[in-house]
Amino acid sequence: MKRGTENALNNRISNVKFYSQDLTKDFSHYSWANQGFDALLIDPPRAGAEQVMHYLPKFGAKRIVYVSCNPATLARDAGILVQHGYQLKKAGVMDMFTHTGHVESLPYLKRN
Repeated sequence: MKRGTENALNNRISNVKFYSQDLTKDFSHYSWANQGFDALLIDPPRAGAEQVMHYLPKFGAKRIVYVSCNPATLARDAGILVQHGYQLKKAGVMDMFTHTGHVESLPYLKRN
């Protein structure tokens, strides 16, 4: 959150807000939770985000970037998003942990 805010300021981007929340806890009472979102960035634990996949489309975001360290849970969770009308538009991988067999997968999904 801090780095995202700093990066936005450094690049003179003023139309962005950052929120951090454990989506497995009730957050419906927060005012930010009831506004619309253009995009979501989620970075769940290795077990994935199956618990919250049904809720993410309710935010109304047209774009979702999902950062995943587990291809199996990514496939499962992305399948749920596809059922809600999202389509995979781009994907990439990042070797954040050199000298290991682990990579981060970064799919970009969009809903029409």
